[in-house]
Amino acid sequence: MKQFPNSVQTIVLATRNPGKVAELAAMLGELPIQLISVVDVHDAPHVEEDADTLRGNAEKKARALFEHTGIPSLADDTGLEVDALAGAPGTHSARYAGSECNDAANRAKLLTALEGREDRSARFRTSLAFADIAGTHFFDGVCEGVITNEERGRAGFGYDAIFQPNDADGRTFAEMDKVEKNLISHRGRALAQFVRFLEERLPITKAFDP
Repeated sequence: MKQFPNSVQTIVLATRNPGKVAELAAMLGELPIQLISVVDVHDAPHVEEDADTLRGNAEKKARALFEHTGIPSLADDTGLEVDALAGAPGTHSARYAGSECNDAANRAKLLTALEGREDRSARFRTSLAFADIAGTHFFDGVCEGVITNEERGRAGFGYDAIFQPNDADGRTFAEMDKVEKNLISHRGRALAQFVRFLEERLPITKAFDP
């Protein structure tokens, strides 16, 4: 069995979304990792997510947070690409209905945009960027599926209640528990790559002890 150092390593997540923190914590299992988020960081930098790609936005957030804290930092950007909408909302998924709108407003706008459309195929893409003193590393995941005609399920967040993965027995992400979702989701696939990366290189290189 792989042996890890006794010291616990800290990773700061560039998110205020408790759902994302919970998903990563579940994926990390028994690895000696302590997770904190920007909520725990004093005067955390605000990063404008204006890159043309998911990877570009993730990199901006991870590098800014690492440079501010000196703690290895993980950021993600996730986009929902709908074929009938030429790939929208894409990099604008989190603010599809406006910068001040919530998840429910985003879902409502998307369902309205797809009214009467036969082609409801879509995919989620996630890009993770991990920044430490050694540089920036990227991990990507994709999940193919369709947009449902109405919301189903109470779990998850974001677009989960209207996204039905192709290999999910007709259920939306919001109708699955965390374990089921992590096995097939875009973020789960990217995080699985990240976990393997951590297993191979612990202890993590960092600028200074937090």
